[in-house]
Amino acid sequence: MLASGLLLVALLSCLTIMVLMSVWRQRKFWGKLPPGPGALPFIGNYLQLNTEQMYNSLMKISECYGPVFTVHLGTRRIVVLCGHEAVKEALVDQAEEFSGRGKQATFDWLFKGYGAFIDPTFFLSRTVSNVISSIVFGDRFDYEDKEFLSLLRMMLGSFQFTATPTGQLYEMFSSVMKHLPGPQQQAFKELQGLEDFIAKKVEQNQRTLDPNSPRDFIDSFLIRMQEEQKHPNSEFHMKNLVMTTLNLFFAGTETVSTTLRYGFLLLMKHPDVEAKVHEEIDRVIGKNRQPKFEDRAKMPYTEAVIHEIQRFGDMIPMGVARRVTKDTKFWNFLLPKGTEVFPMLGSVLRDPKFFSNPGDFNPQHFLDEKGQFKKNDAFVPFSIGKRSCFGEGLARMELFLLLTNIMQNFRFKSPQSPKDIDMSPKHVGFATIPRNYTMSFMPR
Repeated sequence: MLASGLLLVALLSCLTIMVLMSVWRQRKFWGKLPPGPGALPFIGNYLQLNTEQMYNSLMKISECYGPVFTVHLGTRRIVVLCGHEAVKEALVDQAEEFSGRGKQATFDWLFKGYGAFIDPTFFLSRTVSNVISSIVFGDRFDYEDKEFLSLLRMMLGSFQFTATPTGQLYEMFSSVMKHLPGPQQQAFKELQGLEDFIAKKVEQNQRTLDPNSPRDFIDSFLIRMQEEQKHPNSEFHMKNLVMTTLNLFFAGTETVSTTLRYGFLLLMKHPDVEAKVHEEIDRVIGKNRQPKFEDRAKMPYTEAVIHEIQRFGDMIPMGVARRVTKDTKFWNFLLPKGTEVFPMLGSVLRDPKFFSNPGDFNPQHFLDEKGQFKKNDAFVPFSIGKRSCFGEGLARMELFLLLTNIMQNFRFKSPQSPKDIDMSPKHVGFATIPRNYTMSFMPR
């Protein structure tokens, strides 16, 4: 009895020591996290944040705590990085440590960690989406196809939800809000509709697959799945195929089309810039042939305008969340493994050290004294480091070819005078969404 009693005491003592060491270790790490505003249980820093202007709220906090600080979005503890120096040091200089996938609650609900006067919204999204559709599905949609239009509405709806105040609340309290009624349920319905469409496309490809003649991305993935059947830990499985295809289709449609939509509005606001682009197109390409991507090298002003549209439009202002893959020393802080990180891309795109007038739309930000295009290290709309956008090359090509093709044939006209055009965004959250507007395309 004595021996067993002593053994029990010894086990309890060991467990107590292990618990105390764990608590001490956590306190030690907590003590080395970047500073930030005090947080309340469960709601975190909600009372100090404006969900209608989340990016601006976080930038205001950085004025008090510096370019690296900690904030609590509900129960989520986030380390926020502001400015070129901090973002570059994390995502490039310590790329491996900051390469973990962070959380985006709305999309994570579905992806779960797997891969005349018109409103130009659907005009542009149909055009852009058919580019990525030809790659992913090996075919294009008819512009009036009802299923296609339904898909575009679902993508636009769920994408815009992430930028709304409710979308930002969901980022903080997703564990509760996913069970409650509200706009988030409509976003889930739209995302589920997109998944169902992709699953149907994959099924069609499976039935007609010829391993010797792949037609598109889905075929190529299915062939690789067959080759990897004997590897139980392979990433090439059905769930990843559906989610990767949806990711490509979604991101390849919404980001480029929204950038162009903002671009048209900016060009109507600045007709002098539009006129210079028209002049360069006429001089380099003319009117008797279509633009080619190779023309870009001879068109520094157009290239500068496209870069400035992306910089000013600031499509994903808070960046895609990262997560540190191990206990990481960063500056004078220690970030525990698993800590989420927001690389504030908007703060880099507006860093006054790199852009003389960051609040103004000005293509001169990307032109030298001789009018030649100049690169800028703070141009990071596709992010940087290990999780930068792998569709960057395609997006750059699409933006150049679509804009130059349209502007070769049309000039833009707004029902408002340029001075009355409102450039402020409709929503800023995970994404920046421009205001709805109408315009006319006037033949040149």
